[in-house]
Amino acid sequence: MLFYFYVALGGALGSVARFGISELMMRWLGADFPWGTLVVNVVGSFVIGYFAAGAIAWDLPPQSRGFFMVGVCGGFTTFSSFSLQTFHLLRDGHGVAAGVNVLLSLLLCFLAVWLGHWLAVSWHGPKGS
Repeated sequence: MLFYFYVALGGALGSVARFGISELMMRWLGADFPWGTLVVNVVGSFVIGYFAAGAIAWDLPPQSRGFFMVGVCGGFTTFSSFSLQTFHLLRDGHGVAAGVNVLLSLLLCFLAVWLGHWLAVSWHGPKGS
């Protein structure tokens, strides 16, 4: 049960960091492009890649891995998990599977956003669209 606490604590910290960076980027660069999301996705992908490799070398306990990789990075951006898993597919010689993962993730997630938006507008009207 303590493991879940570590993941939750890391998730809270990652989410707060994501919000702070997104707000900062919007103030610095404006809201015409999702700079904050791009920055947290790129930074989160770098950090989870570095930590995934380092955690083994550093012999970190599962609680530390759960706190940082699942909690902090997951709260910061789930794109980091997607990127790490795609990297592992490529590293392990599964280039086609990596390509399929990228294509399906982009297409299906975009379709899911569109469908969710469409359903919400259909059910509740255009307020908030």
